[in-house]
Order: sequence, then C-alpha cells, then structure tokens
Amino acid sequence: MDNMNMLSGSGAPQTERRPRIDQAQWLNELNGCPVDFVPLHLETRTHVPTKVLCYHLGRKEQTARGWACHEDGPLRPIRINGRLAWAVADIRRILGVISKVGA
Repeated sequence: MDNMNMLSGSGAPQTERRPRIDQAQWLNELNGCPVDFVPLHLETRTHVPTKVLCYHLGRKEQTARGWACHEDGPLRPIRINGRLAWAVADIRRILGVISKVGA
C-alpha cells in the first residue's frame, strides 16, 4: 500500500478530481496559453500588468521593470498607484498582432 492510501486510512486508491474550468480557461488551455493569460488578439483590457506583458514578449519581469526605470525600452508604461501598466495597443504594435475583439 502506498503512503497516500496509508494516510487516508482506506484501502481504496485515492483519485484526484480536476476542478471545473469555464469556457475561457478551456480555450486558453486549448490555445496553449496558461490559464491566467488571454491570447493577445482577444485581450479586451487597455492596459495590462507587467506579468502579462512579459508573458507575451517572452521577457523576464525584471527586464520590463528596467525599461520602466531607465525609460529606454521599446514600451513606456503608465504608473497607477506605483504599479506599472502597459498599453495593450503598444504590445500589439510591437508584435504585429491585430485585434479580433470588436472587429
């Protein structure tokens, strides 16, 4: 008997239940995107946080923070209560992505 079954006190094997996900999460997984990120062509927000920017650009967050600090990167963020917000339109322009939302 393995350790998991010994801890549970029953001889029956324990099965893991996968939590239900909504359609948006399912589509993200289907498209190869982590659940937290929306594909850029479907993004509806005007600005996104640093983590989302770095996911789409394939950079580390510290790189984007350096761009903001030194103002020498391809994008310039706005600051909202001390937090960085990056314009989705600028990200699309750099990557050459056309928005399908509202088209």
